[in-house]
Amino acid sequence: MPHLFSKLRMRDVDFANRIVVSPMCQYSSVDGYANDWHFAHLAARAVGGAALVFTEAAAVTPEGRISPQDLGVWSEKHFEPLERIARFMENQGARAGIQLAHAGRKGSTYRPGAGQGAVAESAGGWRPVAQSAVAFSDTYAKPDELTIDQIKSLQKAFAAAAERAAAAGFDVIEIHAAHGYLIHEFLSPFSNRRVDAYGGSFENRTRFLRECVEAVRGVLPERRPLFVRISATDWVEGGWDIDQSVELARLLLSLGVDLIDCSSGGNREKAEIPIGPGYQTPFAERIRREANIATAAVGMITAPAQADQIIRNDQADLVLLAREMLRDPYWPMHAARELEQVASWPEQYLRAAPRGASKREADPVPHVRSKQPASA
Repeated sequence: MPHLFSKLRMRDVDFANRIVVSPMCQYSSVDGYANDWHFAHLAARAVGGAALVFTEAAAVTPEGRISPQDLGVWSEKHFEPLERIARFMENQGARAGIQLAHAGRKGSTYRPGAGQGAVAESAGGWRPVAQSAVAFSDTYAKPDELTIDQIKSLQKAFAAAAERAAAAGFDVIEIHAAHGYLIHEFLSPFSNRRVDAYGGSFENRTRFLRECVEAVRGVLPERRPLFVRISATDWVEGGWDIDQSVELARLLLSLGVDLIDCSSGGNREKAEIPIGPGYQTPFAERIRREANIATAAVGMITAPAQADQIIRNDQADLVLLAREMLRDPYWPMHAARELEQVASWPEQYLRAAPRGASKREADPVPHVRSKQPASA
């Protein structure tokens, strides 16, 4: 029976356990570049024993950032510091993941604690673009509606970022289609007011994501897994819901997506969300069962026994932790002890390891950036 510390293989990528560090914005970049903070933050979670560590949402264009302090991947130079991070994580036995994103109408906003609503262009902000010229709320800027040419350009930007990420050593690529950002805005009838091929029917509202997936999958090596994070429901009647999410998951599976990362909400300011321990896990379970695709559960998963039961009960294939990993970067090693599982420890820390812990084997193959196209 699978459990939290059982191994998992997707395509040609092996995961040492089922524990994943969820993408979490750090609001610490300048012009989109990763820096020493990002290295220390992500490296600590890899040392802590997670099988897969995701970067925060990384914007595929400058106006795709949420805040001016967000991570960006719209140029080759942005991957130079990220490559170092991916190499270190690999040498710790963790897989490096990157989440590609576009904030859409929720872009150009203040980072937490710095203000509310839209950042003016005079203060380093920009005019956001979105599926429709509809603001998220009264404090957000009204976006410009994307033209068809701009839509095609954005899809190419997602693909270019994915290709660079694979060449830089990232093992897993995730497309961010949740939380009220651009792709989710296309999916939901609440935000998508278009009357062309990208609006109206379920087929049209899912078109932007499906074409992004096709573009990204087309440049990724066959051996690299592709994840998609979705908001399984808007939590508002008449909006995007779990039934549509199941159908979308079936379509994405046929396009080469390997896992659906199941979150929720973010597209309506005043949605009533029944937040509680594991409140989104039922979405992962249903999509896994009905769409026959691997899923990840995320959201208020904090206790080792809770995470272990999600895997043992076949509710999801991976468990993503966010705030709990901020509180305790070494949560996987502590969880292994609580669940009486064998955990691997870095050689440098073995003197403090509990009895029965094993030495973590670093990747013996030096990380060398590919000189060939990522699709080779």
